[in-house]
Amino acid sequence: MPLQMVVWELTLRCNQACGHCGSRAGRARSDELTTPEALAVVDQLAEAAVEEVALIGGEAYLRADWDRIARAITARGMTCSMVTGGRGLDHGVARRATRAGIVNVAVSLDGLEAAHDTQRGWPGSWQAAREALRRLSAAGVATCVNTQINRHSVGDLEALVTELRHARIWAWRPALTVPMGRAADHWDWLLQPWEMLGLFPRLAALAARCRDWGIVFAPGDNLGYFGPYEALWRGGRSGHGHWPGCHAGTRALGIEADGTVKGCLSLPGGEPYAVGNLRDTPLRDLLMTKRLRDTAVRTEQDLWGFCRGCYYASECRAGCTWTGHALFGRAGNNPYCHHRVLVLGKRGLRERLEPIAGARGVPFDHGRFELIAEPIPEGAMADVQPC
Repeated sequence: MPLQMVVWELTLRCNQACGHCGSRAGRARSDELTTPEALAVVDQLAEAAVEEVALIGGEAYLRADWDRIARAITARGMTCSMVTGGRGLDHGVARRATRAGIVNVAVSLDGLEAAHDTQRGWPGSWQAAREALRRLSAAGVATCVNTQINRHSVGDLEALVTELRHARIWAWRPALTVPMGRAADHWDWLLQPWEMLGLFPRLAALAARCRDWGIVFAPGDNLGYFGPYEALWRGGRSGHGHWPGCHAGTRALGIEADGTVKGCLSLPGGEPYAVGNLRDTPLRDLLMTKRLRDTAVRTEQDLWGFCRGCYYASECRAGCTWTGHALFGRAGNNPYCHHRVLVLGKRGLRERLEPIAGARGVPFDHGRFELIAEPIPEGAMADVQPC
C-alpha cells in the first residue's frame, strides 16, 4: 500500500513561540539535513510512491532552500503542500510557493484575534495569518485553515467559521490541542474529555454550515470516533463513514529535520516511535521495519482501560496514537471519544484528566496524566453546553 502522506519538518527554526507547539519550535536543529541530503530524500520518497508531501516546521519557509526542495517534490510527480503560521509570509514567499508548484497551504488560525495571539505569543499574529491567506490566494495557491481547539479558542468556533466563509479557503481542519511540547506546559489549556458532549454537537453544526458554504470540513484524527456525527464529517473522506483507524506508519509517515523517521511526525521522538535516520538507512529499508508498521497496527490485546472492552475496539484501536501516548505515556486508551463519553454519561459518569508528571522541555516531549472517573455533578450539563 503506497504512502498517502508524508509530513516533513524541513527545519525547527520558527519566528513564533506558540504555547501549544508540540515540537517546541524556535531554533533550528543543530544537524538538519543539508540541501543535497534533502534532495536525496525527495528521490527516496518518489521511489516509495508517496502521493503527497506536506512541508512544515518550525516555519518551513525560513529555510533558504525550501522552494528548491518543494520544486524537486513536484518534479518527481508528488503533490506538495505546506503548513504555516503565516508570520513573515509576504508576497515574495507566496510567489515562490506558486513557482515551486505547491498546490495547497494550510494557515493556522486558532480562534479569533485575542485567542489566537495569546496562543501564538505575539500580538499581530492573527492579522499576519489573515494577510498570509490573502497573499497566497492572490498568488493562485489554494488555502485551508487549521484550528487548535482548546480553552482559549473553543468559544470562538462559530464566529471563526463565519469569518472563514469569506476567506476563499477550500477546507477547515479543526483538531484538539494535545499536551505535547509546550502544550504540556499549558495543560490548563486542554479541554476535559467530558466536554466533548458539548463540543461535538457544535462541530456537527459547523460541519453542516461549512458544507452549505462550499468549505470542506476535515476534522483532525483526534476528533470523533463512532459517535452519531461521524458520517456527517467523515463519510465523504474516509470512504467508511466513520473513523478508519490510525494510519501512522502504514499510510502516513513523519520525517524530522535531521532525517529521523517515525510513523507520524506528531509522535514523540526516540523510542519507541523513531525507527531510524535517512542519513544511515534508506527509506525502503525503514518502511519494512516491524516497529514502524506496529505504530498503529494494534490489536485488542494492546488496548487498555475503557478502550480494551469497547464494542468498536477492533476497528478503532483507541483512536489517535499521538493523543493517547501524550496523555499516558503509552497508546491504547483515548478518553477524547464521543462514543465513550456518551456511554459513560448513560452510566452517570464522566472522566477528568489530572497532571501527575511534567514534560522534560525538549521537542515532542510530554508529561503524564491520571484519568479519574467520577459521578457527573448535579447540574453539570448546564456547564457542558457552552463548552
